[in-house]
Amino acid sequence: MLNAADDTFVATLRNLLPPAAFKDDAASYLTEPRGRWQGQGVVVAPGSVEEVSALVAACHTARVGVVPYSGGTGLVGGQIMPDGPAPVILSLERMNKVRDVYPLENTMIVDAGVILADVQAAAENVDRLFPLSLASEGSARIGGLLSTNAGGVNVLRYGNARAQCLGLEVVRPDGSIWHGLTRLRKDNTGYDLRNLMIGAEGSLGVITGAALRLVPQPATLGAAMMAVRSPAAALQLLALAQAQLGDAVSAFELIHRQGLDFLAEVGPEVKPPFAVQPDWMVLIDLGLPTGIAADTALEALFEAALEADLVQDGVIAQSLGDRQAFWHIRESIPEANRRIGSVSSHDIALPLGAVPDFIAQGGEAIAKIGGFRINCFGHLGDGNLHYNVFPMHGRSRADHEADREAVKMAVHDLTHKMGGSVSAEHGIGRLKVGDLQTYGDPQKLAMMRAIKAALDPEGIMNPGAVLPV
Repeated sequence: MLNAADDTFVATLRNLLPPAAFKDDAASYLTEPRGRWQGQGVVVAPGSVEEVSALVAACHTARVGVVPYSGGTGLVGGQIMPDGPAPVILSLERMNKVRDVYPLENTMIVDAGVILADVQAAAENVDRLFPLSLASEGSARIGGLLSTNAGGVNVLRYGNARAQCLGLEVVRPDGSIWHGLTRLRKDNTGYDLRNLMIGAEGSLGVITGAALRLVPQPATLGAAMMAVRSPAAALQLLALAQAQLGDAVSAFELIHRQGLDFLAEVGPEVKPPFAVQPDWMVLIDLGLPTGIAADTALEALFEAALEADLVQDGVIAQSLGDRQAFWHIRESIPEANRRIGSVSSHDIALPLGAVPDFIAQGGEAIAKIGGFRINCFGHLGDGNLHYNVFPMHGRSRADHEADREAVKMAVHDLTHKMGGSVSAEHGIGRLKVGDLQTYGDPQKLAMMRAIKAALDPEGIMNPGAVLPV
């Protein structure tokens, strides 16, 4: 049984940590982007790994829950504890230094509270690329991105957050520090604790530092929007692009016309890519070595796709501004979705070959529940779809609150049936704890519970996230 972070306990913390660590105004830490939950707790922002260690050790002794808080951008409630004894909300915002950069090693060591955009800028300053990229990169912090094993638009080429990390510094649930900030590319000395912590969503410890992998900057960037005949044609176009261009294909995004209709309806304002919007289109992004022109490579791809009857139209970026305009369309779609207000949003992954059938069968399953608009888009290159269901014109998501569970179950049941995952890149948090119990392999769940019990026997780390209390 956990205890609350009451006034007496906070007084104890004030004797351990400097005044700068305490946040008197907690309101901004107690909400999450989708507005589903209201949190609770005392916000403390340590400024060093030693201060995190002291804080967590005190919580361990007093059996007070710890909810790690990074950029607050998570969409599954992992940073919010709505009920139970009030926890300590451990914010990483004051741990925001780039500790070291090793350009010849393509490595950077950072505090966990560094914002992703600042990591990208630090890499660019030494002519390197940190390829993790997502819509919230201006506010998401490295600790949270690793704790949720974030994905983003470049997973096709570079992998997700797990693939960008060489080593970690972690404060364990008893306050001890694991000094695992290795810069080694090969290290077969026992269990891979780094990958155990990545994706654990703060349920096994607090990531306080990370050794990140950098890559060379591509010499040339290019992008194109192509109108495809169907999701199946988009999948064939992906295979064709990889056959012609190999790993120069950095991103391959599937976009449905509904997303552009939402942008026209509620904004943000964008310039439509085609005079007549097709039902389906893809955004292809390239990063090429010296000596290969992006527009030439994309023209050759378009011609081959046209001959194979995969595409109907295409627009190739002629400048960096054109490329940015294409990405502005893609990155504005989630904001338009938010303004419309979804009945139920789903972050799912499927075997690539199952994507077309899922899209067809998903629409049929949703239609049996009622009349809805579906905006299906996402990272086709890695099988990650954002399959979001919205009310019809003139109605709101509040009108369909009674339908939300049925819609979610229809999507998740079909995803599971097709060998997919109900959480592709957002994590489990608190939103999907029940889904993990429903769809997770029993032996996997048993191993997860055993790991949790071994590393956090008092159950203080992010109580109720990933696994039920």
